Amino acid sequence: MKNPEKQSLSVVVPIFNEEESLPELHRRLIETVTAQGMSFEIIYVDDGSSDHSLLLLTSFHTERPTCVRVISFSRNFGHQTAISAGIQYASGDCVVVMDGDLQDPPEVIPQFLEKWREGFQVVYAIRTRRKESVAKRAAYVLFYRLLNRISYLDIPIDSGDFCIMDRTVVDILKLMPERNRFVRGLRTWTGFRQVGITYERAKRFAGAPKYTMTKLFKLAYDGLITFSYYPLKLSTKLGFLLSFLALFFAAVIVFLKITRGFAPQGWASTIVVILFISALQFFILGIFGEYIGRIFEEVKNRPPFVVKTKLGFDKANQDPDRKL
Repeated sequence: MKNPEKQSLSVVVPIFNEEESLPELHRRLIETVTAQGMSFEIIYVDDGSSDHSLLLLTSFHTERPTCVRVISFSRNFGHQTAISAGIQYASGDCVVVMDGDLQDPPEVIPQFLEKWREGFQVVYAIRTRRKESVAKRAAYVLFYRLLNRISYLDIPIDSGDFCIMDRTVVDILKLMPERNRFVRGLRTWTGFRQVGITYERAKRFAGAPKYTMTKLFKLAYDGLITFSYYPLKLSTKLGFLLSFLALFFAAVIVFLKITRGFAPQGWASTIVVILFISALQFFILGIFGEYIGRIFEEVKNRPPFVVKTKLGFDKANQDPDRKL
């Protein structure tokens, strides 16, 4: 059993236009982590907010300059990039990642720590109930099961970014260079002892959801492309299937011509077949294009994010060696 007094905890919270939720989030988060009897830091990553989120985060740092740290991006770089930046700057023996809309309750953190002290390097939260629209719940159910089905990793179903990771896992994540990041997949890829705990995902505390259906679809799409080769294999399977069908129908036509003198006719049917094959070709080219586009993004080797302001970081961790 690890001694809490000799442990340190980092909490990474990506923020994008959450001014209505931030005061309550900060209050509950401070109350929860203070009660754990260990040194801690809370790292808020402002992902280019256009409201008063950054002003609130600055005031939180002013109130508690030793344990509240703020990273502010020059623009919106995306939720997964904000999480990765917070992980890069985190210095704790263990690191909690959670969203800033209070759908991930801070009160779950003690359960994370309990499992972590038992020796698990990753403890992730599994959502048992979602208080969201039927369409969004259905989309989540479909995505997680599809990802689990076609991915080369056994990514846990219904688990999001809400988790705690040991320093060993965090150090490995910091070495991963890819730009298109799907953190829960990278977390699974590291291996080690991992376990899930169930929790009921709360309603958004205030404000409108920042993850629109379009952004959720992009995240799901990134996860499917990044952790599965199945779309590439699908093109091969479709090619074999169409070749088989072409040979089969060619044989049928030859048989009918020989035995009955029948020859298929019809301009419309010919055009339909041509259009179908052409659409399928463009679909396969689109799959190839997605993978090639991601290769193009990687080889440009641009920094994954640009920091405008940092608060609460000393010279030792102002500019960690970023290898995201």
